[in-house]
Amino acid sequence: MRTRFDEQLNTLHQELIRMGALCEEVISLAVSALLQKDDALAAKIAPLDHEIDEKERQIESICLRLFLQQQPVARDLRQISAALKMVTDMERIGDQAEDIAEILPFLNGRTLPEHIEIREMAKATIRMVTDSVDAFVKQDTSIAEAVIASDDTVDDYFIAIKNSLISLIAQNPNEGEYALDLLMVAKYFERIGDHATNIAGWVLFSVTGEKAALPEVD
Repeated sequence: MRTRFDEQLNTLHQELIRMGALCEEVISLAVSALLQKDDALAAKIAPLDHEIDEKERQIESICLRLFLQQQPVARDLRQISAALKMVTDMERIGDQAEDIAEILPFLNGRTLPEHIEIREMAKATIRMVTDSVDAFVKQDTSIAEAVIASDDTVDDYFIAIKNSLISLIAQNPNEGEYALDLLMVAKYFERIGDHATNIAGWVLFSVTGEKAALPEVD
């Protein structure tokens, strides 16, 4: 019985890794589409988001089977419970990457040379997602803790971008719509960072049984 349970638990881990890889891919596409003004790249995001949604359903089904058909011990229960929480955050990461793609047409093909903070914020966010998945794969609490700490960096980027865009509007009111679109892009990156932080927090819970204080995020 335990051998069968371990096989199913390993399947759960592998599916979470695949879902994490999809999240990394969809964010990277959103960033590349944003920086390269590439509509073809942006068009690839929605199908990937649908794939992430389907992966969420598959993982939820595996978790329910593990709960109902097996006899998990305390650590097993933590891992399964954490997985159910993590897939919700991963699914939202896919949604928010798609939200970024939907804003791109409204930027009218403009590049972002004067908004280097957005590019750096995007890079930091991708690292957070990659590292949060890596923390789960390795069950490494030090990586998870580093992800949680780096959320402050992403938040600082958002504040800097917001202040920069406020100055842009003050100097040139005609840039208001463009600035608001950029602010929404930055907000979505901030939310993705929050979801990566949540994933890292659930990794800590699955390993230690202790829940970190994490941001609330839609």
